[in-house]
This record gives sequence, structure tokens and C-alpha cells, in this order.
Amino acid sequence: MDEIDHKLLRALQRNSRCPIKSMSQEVSLSSPAVSARIERLERQGIIRGYTLDVDPLQLGHHILAYINLDMTPNEKPKFIPFIASVPNVIECNCVTGAYSMLIKVSYPSTQELDSFIGQLQQFGKTETQIVFSSPVPPRGIAL
Repeated sequence: MDEIDHKLLRALQRNSRCPIKSMSQEVSLSSPAVSARIERLERQGIIRGYTLDVDPLQLGHHILAYINLDMTPNEKPKFIPFIASVPNVIECNCVTGAYSMLIKVSYPSTQELDSFIGQLQQFGKTETQIVFSSPVPPRGIAL
């Protein structure tokens, strides 16, 4: 990867619908050359996909929370299909520390969050933090 690839990745992280023509002007390459570079970055797995940033509040999801789950390793085979099937789970990470999983969820209400936590407790002890605000929202990787 060179500086041109980094510039292209920065442009796509800002706006994954950035026009090829705009990026080609930014990096002083032809549109076909920019397209070829992007295709190469996709083939190499550096670009894994293109996503949409949706405002959860506009969709009625007023509760964003992080749930720590402490579970034993023998629960994982049952847990992973369960957590993957829950549409309100935004992210689930296996982590170090006092808990083994960190789960990010979005729900319309605390009642629905509470119901989910009840289901989750079949796998182990939980601790939940509800987000009040996000002064630094999710963003791309620094290049």
C-alpha cells in the first residue's frame, strides 16, 4: 500500500459512495486507475465491504448499551449462534479482563433491553452500561 491507496481509503471512509471521478482528481490518477486500485484493495481484503450509517434515534432506537458477559468457555458453542441471531446486537467481541464478551446493542426501550438481558443471563453474569451520549462517534481507521 502506498500513499495513494491511503488517500483512497480515507476518501471511502468519509463517504463510501464517493464518486470515482472525485477520488481520481484528489489523487491525480485516471478513473480506471482508481477503480483498479479499489478493486485490488477489495481482493486483498483491505476493503471488506461498504456500509450505511443509519441514525438509530430516527428509527426509534433510543437505547444504546454495552453489555459485559462473563461466561465459561463451554458456553461458547451455544452462545455464538444465539447472539448472531439477535438483530438488535450491533457488535459482539470476545475480550480480556473480568468479562469474556462485550456486546453492543440498540433497543427502542429499556423494557426490551431488560428482556434481552434476561435471555443473555442464561449464559452467565452480565453488567450493563447505557450510553448517554457519544462525543466521538464511530469512525474509520486512522491512515
